[in-house]
Amino acid sequence: MSTWNRTGPVVVEVNGSPENLRVVDYASAEALRVGAELVLVAPYSAHSPFSPMAPGSAPKPPAELADAALRAAVAQVRHRDGYATELAAVAVEGSRVRVLAHAARSARMLVVGRPRSRGAQRLVNTHASLTLASRAGCPVVVVPATWKPSLVDRKVAVGIDGTALSTEALEFAFGVAAGREGDLVIVHAGLPAERASDDEDPDHTWISRADHLLSETLAPWTSRFPDVKVTRFLSSRKPAAALVHESGDVGLVVVGSHAGPLPIDPVARRSVAAMTCPVAVVPHHPATAEGEHVQHSSSVADVLIRSEA
Repeated sequence: MSTWNRTGPVVVEVNGSPENLRVVDYASAEALRVGAELVLVAPYSAHSPFSPMAPGSAPKPPAELADAALRAAVAQVRHRDGYATELAAVAVEGSRVRVLAHAARSARMLVVGRPRSRGAQRLVNTHASLTLASRAGCPVVVVPATWKPSLVDRKVAVGIDGTALSTEALEFAFGVAAGREGDLVIVHAGLPAERASDDEDPDHTWISRADHLLSETLAPWTSRFPDVKVTRFLSSRKPAAALVHESGDVGLVVVGSHAGPLPIDPVARRSVAAMTCPVAVVPHHPATAEGEHVQHSSSVADVLIRSEA
């Protein structure tokens, strides 16, 4: 079972930038699709960035700027959807991660933007998004600044490795694909976690083992979501590279990531930084018995990349 409240609101970050309105559009469409409340949250710092050395008049107080950003976002939603969506808006003083994580504690998803950036700044932005995902407790959807609605939005891809890390990601991906009446691509990449022994049947290739693994892993979900058309994609590429490649043909890529203060998953990091479509980072909360092995299998990439070494 997943640990997020699937009947909760869709929460979206509002920061006042022109590109942020696209993020609001994405969240508004999701809320309308599932019949959920949309909660607009604008974190702000009480300390003004104004410098006495800078010429001109002092800027407006941060709280006033946050309120203005919320009014613009509300106007955007009402222009797009009218009053079809239940709406709430709040400006909260505090750090971005703390405010958004608290606001999303009972949400079905948290939607944030990925600003245009390169080099070190892109790494900083990616790390911030993944830190937020580890603390929010619900799926965090990172929407690129270049995102626009398209026909491929009905198609969803999810990366799995057959471990418990994939459980919540699979449930979320199937649920989104079913809600969009779209297709789901299951991506299993890299070599298997366990290599074949020397005396193993040579005909029992890693492809057949991976296919068997997928059949067992997907069985509960295909029976629960019989209307979702599933395509299996097996790739010899590294997991992150396979997902990035697939992102050009889908509207959402879903990856699993450990919740809590654990090392950031390499696949999730690369996905958030490089995807051309929105990425949903779905937290996995390991059970007690599972927790003893978390450090040895902290992500899809950890398991699969080590097997290639």
